[in-house]
Amino acid sequence: MTEASILLFRACLALLAMPIYLLSFLGMWEPFCKKIFFPFFLEKLFAVHNRKTLKQKQELFRNLPEFTGPSGELKLLEIGTGCGTNFQFYPPGCKVTCTDINPHFQQSLSRSMNQNQHLHYERFLVAAAEDLSQVPSGSVDAAVCTLVLCSVQDINGALKEVLRVLRPGGAFYFLDHVAADHSSWKYFWQQVCYPTWKLVFDGCCLTREIWKNLEQANFSELKLQHISVPLPWTPIKPHIIGYAVK
Repeated sequence: MTEASILLFRACLALLAMPIYLLSFLGMWEPFCKKIFFPFFLEKLFAVHNRKTLKQKQELFRNLPEFTGPSGELKLLEIGTGCGTNFQFYPPGCKVTCTDINPHFQQSLSRSMNQNQHLHYERFLVAAAEDLSQVPSGSVDAAVCTLVLCSVQDINGALKEVLRVLRPGGAFYFLDHVAADHSSWKYFWQQVCYPTWKLVFDGCCLTREIWKNLEQANFSELKLQHISVPLPWTPIKPHIIGYAVK
């Protein structure tokens, strides 16, 4: 009954989103999504998400200065920088390298940079989380990845790259939405929304159990917490937050 219900509701949702499915079939949705819709939507979503997670983010990034390297400078790599909504949480003087697979965030990213001039911005790299080959091995003190692992094609590949670019003793900070408890209605609706959500929101997956990938990665220490972010009328309330040490 549950499987049939999921398929029925999926079909109803697909009918509502039929214009987008049609544009996707014609090869027109993906370029429009990446260039116009997703950067616009993400800036609005991140503004709301930042307000809802303000205290958690402040607490998460509080110990960032402790990972400052031997040079006395904190070299930070942000993976999937997007609109730069995390900049406000980084300590003054931090040297930031930004990466994103989508180069169309420049307008909102420039605004964030102008609003956060307490940081030193090193460079912006167009790169997927699974291929950070432009970043030398062991060259950063901290890596940050928020609301990105839900969309990457290979979570384990992305975590391997994180471990490669971090110096020994460096830290990886993460925050992402994840699958709800399998016995809950939240998980039922995540399954219903999954195909249409992934299409509309540029590959974002609703039912990933990212904590399992983090637990299996070769970090020496993992601090991970499950939280619920109050985002009404969305299937992305369950989150994980924390940091891991190489």
